[in-house]
Amino acid sequence: MKTQVNSPVKLVKSHFHKIILAIIVSLSISLSGFAQTWTLQQCIDTAGVHNKTLQISRNNITIGIEKEQEAKANLIPKINIGADYKYYFDLPYQLMPMSTFNPDAPEGDFKEIQFGVPHNINANIQLAMPLYNPQVYGAIQTTKIASELNELQYKKAWEQVFFEISNLYYNAQILMHQQAFIDSNLVNTTRLLENLQLLYTQQMIKKADVTKVELQREQLLTQQDMAANSYEQVINALKFSMGIPITRNIQIELQIENQNIQDYQKQQLVDLQLANTQNRFIASELNTLRNSRLPSVAILGSYSQTGFGYDKKPNEFLKFFPVSFAGIQISYPLFSGTVTNRKIKQKKIEVQNSELQVALVRDQNDMLIENAIQRRFVARQIINNTSEQINLATTVYEQMLLQQKEGTASLTEVLLADNALREAQQAYLSAIIDYLKADLELKKITGNISFNN
Repeated sequence: MKTQVNSPVKLVKSHFHKIILAIIVSLSISLSGFAQTWTLQQCIDTAGVHNKTLQISRNNITIGIEKEQEAKANLIPKINIGADYKYYFDLPYQLMPMSTFNPDAPEGDFKEIQFGVPHNINANIQLAMPLYNPQVYGAIQTTKIASELNELQYKKAWEQVFFEISNLYYNAQILMHQQAFIDSNLVNTTRLLENLQLLYTQQMIKKADVTKVELQREQLLTQQDMAANSYEQVINALKFSMGIPITRNIQIELQIENQNIQDYQKQQLVDLQLANTQNRFIASELNTLRNSRLPSVAILGSYSQTGFGYDKKPNEFLKFFPVSFAGIQISYPLFSGTVTNRKIKQKKIEVQNSELQVALVRDQNDMLIENAIQRRFVARQIINNTSEQINLATTVYEQMLLQQKEGTASLTEVLLADNALREAQQAYLSAIIDYLKADLELKKITGNISFNN
C-alpha cells in the first residue's frame, strides 16, 4: 500500500501565510500593552509556526528533498577536466635488449637508455555517463521513500505538539477553576471565621473552635499559593511549546469546551503510515542489495593533449599530440566474498521485523481506542455525578453554616460539610481532567487530529 502524502515543496511553502499571521499577532500584542486572551486554536497555530521541533522537522523534509535530487543527479553525465605538468631532472630509464642495437649481441644482454624529454604537459577532458546502474536506481527509489518518511515524521511531530499544547491548555484551565474553587472556599471560611470570632468575644465558644477555622483558612491560603504557582509553571510550559518568549504575558480562556461526546471515525493513523512506509523503505534497500549483483554499463569518452618539450639550444621545441577515445564500460561484481549475501539475509530479517511492527501498531491502536472510549465514558459519568454532588454539598454547607449561627449545629458539622464540598470539587476537577485527556487521546489514536499544513 503506497502512502499518500502531501507534496514536500507545498508542505514547506504553505507555512508562509502562518508566518505572516504570527507577525501580525506579535505586533498586535506588543502594541496592546496588556495580556491577550489566547484560544486553544491560537496556541496551536502559533506553535505550528514557532515550535522549534516542528522547524527542525520541516528542515529534515528539505534535506530529504535534496538527498532525493542528489540520488537522481547520479544519472547525469559527469565531465572532468584535468591538467598536469612535469619537469624531469632525471629522465626515466628503460632497459633495452642489446640485440636492438647489435644483431650479433648475445641474448640476455641489456642496455639502459633514457627516454623522453624534460618537459611533459598533459591536459584532458573526460566524460562518463551511466547507461544502466541498478544501485543508482535503487538509491533513487530509497531516497524517495525516505522523503515520504520525513513528511510523516513531520506529521507525527505535529500531532505530538498538538497533543502537548492541548494538554497544557486544559491543565491551565483546570488550575484556573481550582483557584476559583479555592477563592470561593476562602470566602466561606473567612466569613465563618468572622462569625466564630464574634461568638468568641461573646464567650459563647471556645478559643479552640476559632483556632480550627484559622488553621483551615491558612491551609486554603497555602493551596491558593500552590495553585497559582502551578498555573504559572503550566503557562510557562505552554509558552515554551508554542515557541514564544517566556516573558510574554498571556491569558487563556476560562470556559472549558469540547465536553460533548463525539464518535470519532477512524482515519489514517500516522503511526501506521510510518510503520508501512518504513517497511517499504527496508524492502527498497533489500531490492537494491539484490540488484547490486547485476552488471552496470556506462559510456566513457576522453580527449587529451600531451605536450613534450626540450629546452636545450639549439634544438628547443614544445610539441603537442592528441589522444582521444570513446567506449563502453561494463562492470560485473563476480564475487564479493559473501558480503552481499550476508547483507541480504540481514535485510530480510529487518523486513520481517518491520511487518511485525505494522501488525503490532495496528493491534495496539485497536486496544488503545477501546480503552480510551471506556475512560472517556466513565469520566463523563463522574463529571455529571460530581457536578450534582457539588450542588448538594454547597446546599448542605450553607445550611450547616446557618444552623451554626442559630446554635443548632456544631462547628464539627460545619467543617465536615466544608470538607465534603472540597472533596466534591476536587473529584469534579479530576473527572474533567480524565475526560479531556481521554477525549484528546481518542482523537489522536483515531487519526482525527487535523494536520496543519
